[in-house]
Amino acid sequence: MRRTERYPVEGPNALWQIYKTVSKWKSVRNFICIQFTRYCPSLPVKNWVYRNVLRMEVGENSAFALMVMVDVFFPHKIHVGSNSIIGYNTTILAHEYLIREYRLGDVHIGSNVMIGANTTILPGVTIGDGAVVGAGSVVHRDVEPGSFVAGNPLQVIRRAGE
Repeated sequence: MRRTERYPVEGPNALWQIYKTVSKWKSVRNFICIQFTRYCPSLPVKNWVYRNVLRMEVGENSAFALMVMVDVFFPHKIHVGSNSIIGYNTTILAHEYLIREYRLGDVHIGSNVMIGANTTILPGVTIGDGAVVGAGSVVHRDVEPGSFVAGNPLQVIRRAGE
């Protein structure tokens, strides 16, 4: 189950009201930094930007592959443990803007986790230590430590210890 906080809105859909939630200037700064990191070939430089500019928690030796897209508006709600790999073109979201509400939720990715390419991780989920997420998956619920999951909808392929 995802852990998100819900915020109702009145009037136009929640995305039209984004700048009541997040500063335009912070959004622009985050967008520029994220676009830089998406193409940057240096893992230490990427992690420095994530930690020091975007205020994400990123453990030692974690690697974000080319084209990873982290949440533009709430990157500080993303937490990644040590020695994890986030695969090519993965998207990590900490927000959802809907018609009558928006939702925010921290994303926790454990240590020694492998996220396959083109995966989408939704707000409010936890991916446990040592888990493997297959390429092209949509992570819409928690993933147990040490398990192998894949697909859309997400299915457990193998549990830890099996």
